[in-house]
Amino acid sequence: MSNQLYVKLNNGVEMPMAGIGTFLLSPQEAEASCISALQDGYRLIDTANAYVNEKAVGRAMKKSGIAREEIFLETKLWPSFYNDVDAVEKTLQRLDTDTIDLLLIHQPAGNYIAGYRLMEQAYKAGKVRAIGLSNFNEEQIREILSVCEVRPAVLQTEIHPYSQEKGLKEFLSKEDIVIQAWYPLGHGDAALLQEPFFAKLAEKYGKSNAQIILRWHIQAGNVVIPGSKNPEHIRANFDLFDFELTAEEMQEIQKLNKDKRYYTSTPELLKSYAEMVPPVEA
Repeated sequence: MSNQLYVKLNNGVEMPMAGIGTFLLSPQEAEASCISALQDGYRLIDTANAYVNEKAVGRAMKKSGIAREEIFLETKLWPSFYNDVDAVEKTLQRLDTDTIDLLLIHQPAGNYIAGYRLMEQAYKAGKVRAIGLSNFNEEQIREILSVCEVRPAVLQTEIHPYSQEKGLKEFLSKEDIVIQAWYPLGHGDAALLQEPFFAKLAEKYGKSNAQIILRWHIQAGNVVIPGSKNPEHIRANFDLFDFELTAEEMQEIQKLNKDKRYYTSTPELLKSYAEMVPPVEA
């Protein structure tokens, strides 16, 4: 397995292009998965206040024996904390670390401008190395850009071969914001994973269909954070750096876009996010 690829954020910080996500993992699962991933060479871990596994991620980093500065740690502030002046401090305490490499506003819900201001203060104080947004659309990103003192470096959003977000990516590219894909494998949709073209490429390169999709993301400039609690899948999801898709193959995959999303935000959903307080992690 050869070396990880990195992308340079708009403030000069380097971010790994492949990492592990911990969405829907219990603390025990998150800890085991992160230790597994770090042993396999991963250096990017994604968590969030709302996943209620930040303490577990903190433990995994310590137990891995890998120097903290070698790990790119990313987490997200939850809407019900946007008005809490100590939200970042409490996040740092849960993660048992002095710095967060990338901190995102998790949802454009509640008082997200106040949440963004908290992140800017933490950035200026050196507690956070880069800040960004998650699940924001172009209009909401423009709103942040019009009021921010520290520009967002990353947008984490749903992106996969069935929803390639060409227009959004063009906008982000102009604004020098890196895109990060959650659901990079399309929420495990069998139709997407079993696309005949991916099977053909998998045979050609001696890889799995999922590895073909993850490699497509990286070559398309999308940072990926597939989640898994299966050590074999974790290892396979990182075994992406010893082959490269051709320009023609990348173009063929572009044609698979259907603008098909698996997650749709609604005003009702955002209102419920702002009211939901994540439980305290053991």
